Amino acid sequence: MSKSFSYIDIHGHLNFAAYDSDREEVIERAREAGVIMITVGTQIDTSRKAVELARTHENMYAAIGLHPVHTTSSHHDMQELGEGGKDFTSRGEAVDSQAYVDLARDPKVVAIGECGLDYYRLDDESIKKQRSTFEAMIDVANEVGKPLMLHIRNPNEGVNSAYRDAYEILKDRAKVKGDLHFFAGSTEEARPFLDLGYSFSFTGVITFTHDYDEVIRFIPLDRLMTETDCPYVAPKSHRGKRNEPAYVIETVKALAAIKSIPEDAVAKQVMDNAERLFRV
Repeated sequence: MSKSFSYIDIHGHLNFAAYDSDREEVIERAREAGVIMITVGTQIDTSRKAVELARTHENMYAAIGLHPVHTTSSHHDMQELGEGGKDFTSRGEAVDSQAYVDLARDPKVVAIGECGLDYYRLDDESIKKQRSTFEAMIDVANEVGKPLMLHIRNPNEGVNSAYRDAYEILKDRAKVKGDLHFFAGSTEEARPFLDLGYSFSFTGVITFTHDYDEVIRFIPLDRLMTETDCPYVAPKSHRGKRNEPAYVIETVKALAAIKSIPEDAVAKQVMDNAERLFRV
């Protein structure tokens, strides 16, 4: 990795329609800010787009996978799919494991995902499809020897824990490590994943709420990483606007404040963590 890059956004979506009008300018702003990024697929089409972008930009890598909300017909997100999204071929996508394996062999692909369990909107059909798809994505990661980019989301109410259920699947099935993207669980939900050797990444949300402070203090610095999840959840200084990879620096600053560690030390350790897990 070039020494000119000091920060990493391990999870963003520059492959989404939200950037169709100025994608190259956004990528250049990240490069000028010293930011390496991983662009993340949510379906086979956006995964292919992520790889195409990564191949042509030195400061970009790709993750490929099938997001749990796209295993069944789901709401249409204009930022993700744009005007043509209603006809997008992977609404309710059935996982094609071989297609993902073939795509994963590209050297610019550094992770499999985002994949996992999303219990925010639950029904029996969704749970069954999410679990089988998650297991298929884990098998892809095992086959190609690349880590998992995990999307795990608890329900809005109730006692079901997506983190608990994902842990049970991972500990029995996964032969690789992974990162829990946009971690929003408790210290008790984090603990078993720490024991598995997994990492946790946080977004710009931590710049405008203290809800994550306790779990961030609990997780060792060598298991923490930074992300934007752009175009969503812009940090406080850009709140309400479209997010982008260059803003990940704000998350580094917030992590440093919460952990009471110098900002440059946090930036360096996060980069080391990302290099270790993703081999960027």
